Amino acid sequence: MKRSAALQSSQSSNKGLIAGISLILLGLVVAIIAANPGAKPQVTRSAEPAPPASAGARQAGALKAREARYEFGPISMAAGKVSHRYWFRNESGAPVLIRQVYTSCMCTTATLVKGMRVIGSYGMPGHGPLPAVNQTLAPDEAAYVDVVFDPAAHGPAGLGFTERVVTIEPGAGVPLQVAFTAYVKP
Repeated sequence: MKRSAALQSSQSSNKGLIAGISLILLGLVVAIIAANPGAKPQVTRSAEPAPPASAGARQAGALKAREARYEFGPISMAAGKVSHRYWFRNESGAPVLIRQVYTSCMCTTATLVKGMRVIGSYGMPGHGPLPAVNQTLAPDEAAYVDVVFDPAAHGPAGLGFTERVVTIEPGAGVPLQVAFTAYVKP
């Protein structure tokens, strides 16, 4: 009898321990959901970039692009790099400081040109230094970024549809984003 009583006592404590751990886990799940209501799980795919903000969001700040999207169409990886120039203007009534320029992928670079002066060439954050731009555009002043895309940068894994974004970040306000698409063929 002592043995069965000890066995029942042990099973009873295991059930209590399991119930306690289950309640703690349930509480953690509820706390995480409550801390982030309405959040959807994010799925990250390393081979595909996140889509850029909508055209309306790109044009919401003081900096306005003449064109926010460009389509290269089919391009050959073997033919080498392609480029496109995006003109933009300060359409506010006050000077705008351009703090940073950066790209969404290491396969893309953007060179800022203001007047006749090349300010610098910028890439993806985390892939080498990303220097501050710190250039001011006067009201109605225009500048441009020359964007260069290297379709061979990702090798054979880079074949197919590609979309990249260049962000021009002011010191305050909404960043300007310009984007391009291409269909990379061998």
